[in-house]
Amino acid sequence: MGDVRLCRRKVVNPLLPFKEENVMGFEVYDCRRDIRNILVRPQIRARFCRLEPGTGSLDAWHTHDLGDEIFIILSGRVEFKINGEVKEVGPGQMCYALTDEPHSVRVIGDEPVYMYLSVTPHIQPTHTFYDEKGERQPPHFRPSSDYDTETDSTTPVAELIDGHIDALRALATQAQASVCIQEERGQELKQALVAGDMEAASRVREAMWEPLLQLFKQTSAVADGWNGLAPRAGSVDAVY
Repeated sequence: MGDVRLCRRKVVNPLLPFKEENVMGFEVYDCRRDIRNILVRPQIRARFCRLEPGTGSLDAWHTHDLGDEIFIILSGRVEFKINGEVKEVGPGQMCYALTDEPHSVRVIGDEPVYMYLSVTPHIQPTHTFYDEKGERQPPHFRPSSDYDTETDSTTPVAELIDGHIDALRALATQAQASVCIQEERGQELKQALVAGDMEAASRVREAMWEPLLQLFKQTSAVADGWNGLAPRAGSVDAVY
């Protein structure tokens, strides 16, 4: 089966005739067969889970420093504790935990539960845990295998560090350039809106968006490089 975590599909024009030899087809995943992380990128980590009754990895209180997490129950029933509130969730229902909201989940009954979850964004360290007193523990950096991906063990770690720094420098350069554009175009946008000229305002908005688009893409590149570096930059703790 193809792996969308490790390779890019070719982007095609949907208005042109489809030619199978020109594009890698998308995969269809089954919640009862593909019990793993399926899509792992800086923008998102998405997986199917099978939760067994009793103690498991998801019943420990934890938060995500950057990520919002969505849970969709596909079969069975669970009890979620999110930010101090307890609710039962069943098939066809969803809930979410926002950044920094403590949460845990446990199975209700004797049958296993199938669940979809996604965390956005996916940037190491992904989980923050707490001791029995509720005190925040140090960051837990994890091996890439915890997310069903492979750690880059061939690139020299010094090269990964240099690449990370280069990506940050590029981000800083783009951010500074974008600030100048946003300041200049922002004044034009104010004038157009005050004048009620929506056509002019739309043109200015488009001019403001293009450098922001490149900035957001570079931010993702920084996160991608960091996720590659982090598992090799010190000790790691396997959680799952």
